[in-house]
Amino acid sequence: MKTIKKTVISFFIFLLLITIFRFPAFSHEKNKQDRETEPLVLEKLEQWKDLKFGLLMHWGTYSQWGIVESWSLCSEDEPWCTRKMKSYVDYCKAYVELKNTFNPVKFDPDKWAAAAKYAGMRYVIFTTKHHDGFCMFDTKQTDYKITAMDCPFHRNAKANVAKEIFNAFRKQGFWTGAYFSKPDWHSNDYWAEEWATPDRNVNYSIKKYPERWHGFCDFTYKQVNELTTQYGKLDILWLDGGWVCTQNNQDINMPEIAAMARKNQPGMIIVDRAVGGRYENYRTPEQEIPEKPVEYPWETCMTMAGSWSYVPGDVYKPANRIIHMLADIVCKGGNYLLNIGPSPEGTLADTAYARLLEIGDWMKINGEAIYNSRPVNPPKYKNICFTSNPDGSIYCLYLARPDEKVMPASLFVDGFQPSKGSVIALLGKSGILKWKQEDTGFRILISSADQKSPPCRHAWVFKVKMNNVDKRP
Repeated sequence: MKTIKKTVISFFIFLLLITIFRFPAFSHEKNKQDRETEPLVLEKLEQWKDLKFGLLMHWGTYSQWGIVESWSLCSEDEPWCTRKMKSYVDYCKAYVELKNTFNPVKFDPDKWAAAAKYAGMRYVIFTTKHHDGFCMFDTKQTDYKITAMDCPFHRNAKANVAKEIFNAFRKQGFWTGAYFSKPDWHSNDYWAEEWATPDRNVNYSIKKYPERWHGFCDFTYKQVNELTTQYGKLDILWLDGGWVCTQNNQDINMPEIAAMARKNQPGMIIVDRAVGGRYENYRTPEQEIPEKPVEYPWETCMTMAGSWSYVPGDVYKPANRIIHMLADIVCKGGNYLLNIGPSPEGTLADTAYARLLEIGDWMKINGEAIYNSRPVNPPKYKNICFTSNPDGSIYCLYLARPDEKVMPASLFVDGFQPSKGSVIALLGKSGILKWKQEDTGFRILISSADQKSPPCRHAWVFKVKMNNVDKRP
């Protein structure tokens, strides 16, 4: 009777743990009014958390120079704002004129989408406009766009690049999201030509010239309206340029923009990056992974190579590292948004395709440990990451060293113990493995045949099918 009672209690504790990680928690927000409450958005956010792996793409005229996106236009003393020309005025003029030579005739979004799908990616975020203001969509609000008459690519049948990308990825079953920069350094109502531009912010007094700021807000509203009405189903509005916000006295009326966007796209997730509050539905740590699981929904955005945008000869991360980071992110409850920058011709590097292929080979075997999963406590033990699926299975992802080709004879896992009668299998191999409880954990025994012939490279996944519930120390 005591054993049954303990089992029931353990079962409800396990369900509670899963529930805590299954539904979004916004306890980091002090004010309840800052929390997202719209049911459709919360439901969609839960679905987004199941996707786990996405593709981010930074692409614009700047790819012709092989430089960091937009930032060389900014006068701040930062390494990403450096310019090769001494004259800032001449540089800005030459930068804007890049529109006149941008002609990515090898642009093939179907090829991109197919490669991303094979890699196991399930959503895409594309830069419709970066801070420089150049639009990769057919906006009616400015002529600084890829479909303008003085941009040679406007004659191409695929000139409306954002629409082509969204359509291609939707055909492959992807969620689609529009990256959109709130600041627009080309807009005369943000960086007014009458005054110098000392930094990234609006370069005039909004209090002194409110009508001018109102014009910029109207411009922004209309562009977001275009994106959310003319480009098919969009799941995510990914807003960058977090310094444009109420806290920084640059209020563009996010409640009005959000209401319009969600009227056009019901349930749309909005990511007002680095601002906090109601319209940052999930957070986006950049180029880093949190040390511990966090309570709110989050996504690490990270470059596959060194730069966000195309740089000739850029060095790409090895597949081993990318897969290990994916496991680390997912075991802590996050999503992984991996960036690739297309070339000025509209192609991806051969190395990028090679990485996507290698990642896909791994995901074909081990994807069930990634998709629809939630973190468990603890999330990791040494080089082993843990995830759980709704059926109660626990996955142990052993992150192999790049030179580790042979599996160990046994693997000790600490932090939890399977209940008696639980079954352990190695994904990609048939049969079940022997195991035994030890101290606060358990040891998996691996046959010599499996040791010498692992099912894949980079990381090996052991599925623990629980007999009822697990027993945590």
